[in-house]
This record gives sequence, C-alpha cells and structure tokens, in this order.
Amino acid sequence: MDSELLHLTVGDRRVVDLTSALVRFCRGRGDGLAHAFAPHATAGLALLEVGSGTESDLADALDRLLPRDDRYLHRHGAAGHGADHVLPALVSPSVTVPVLEGRPQLGTWQSLVLVDTNGDNPERTVRLSFLGG
Repeated sequence: MDSELLHLTVGDRRVVDLTSALVRFCRGRGDGLAHAFAPHATAGLALLEVGSGTESDLADALDRLLPRDDRYLHRHGAAGHGADHVLPALVSPSVTVPVLEGRPQLGTWQSLVLVDTNGDNPERTVRLSFLGG
C-alpha cells in the first residue's frame, strides 16, 4: 500500500476541496482503491458537488443539526465545541474511491472534501492511501 499525508491550513473554511490532491495522488497508479482518512476527532470527509452553493448549504445544515451552544457535555474550547466532536458521527472520517487506470472514478459532480467545523484547530492532515488491484 502506498500512502501520503496532506498537510492543510483550513483557517475559517468549513469545506475544503481535496479533489485535485486525490487526482494527483492516483495518477499513474493503475487500478485499485484510493482511501482518504482524516485522523481528527472533529472533522470528516465527504463526496459532494462543490462550487454550486453546496458548501454553504452543508454549513447551514450542520448549524441546524449541531447547534453551537452550551447543550454539550464536551465543553472545552470555543463555545459549542462539543458539536465539533459529534460531527464525525454524521460525516465519516474516511472515504474510499475506486481507481481505474490511475483515475479516481468520481461521479460527474462529485468532489472529495474535508468537512471541518472546528475553528479552534486551523491545521489539519488527511492521509491518502492506495491499494493496487
């Protein structure tokens, strides 16, 4: 298995497009599976359309599902930080994509994105791995 660690500065972005990094990572690797994993307790990965307003729609939906108030038992960090720790139960920390001839087989409008609501930690990593077939 081949593996590479991406180092990201997320800043205040809640959705970060990783598709170009995935495409570059898969290039020349043949057929197999690409796996992306976010080793964080407060971030996840998803496949969704970007650039059409979906990022804002997702952020709004997460705000409704995970209000940033004092209802959470997990209370360290910024106000509502407990919501960040619930996020990975809704947005998985990993995604697997089939790869054919070195190209991830994403749908026409699918992009790989990091979803991160935790403003307390602007530095993130994502591990890309490839298992050849």
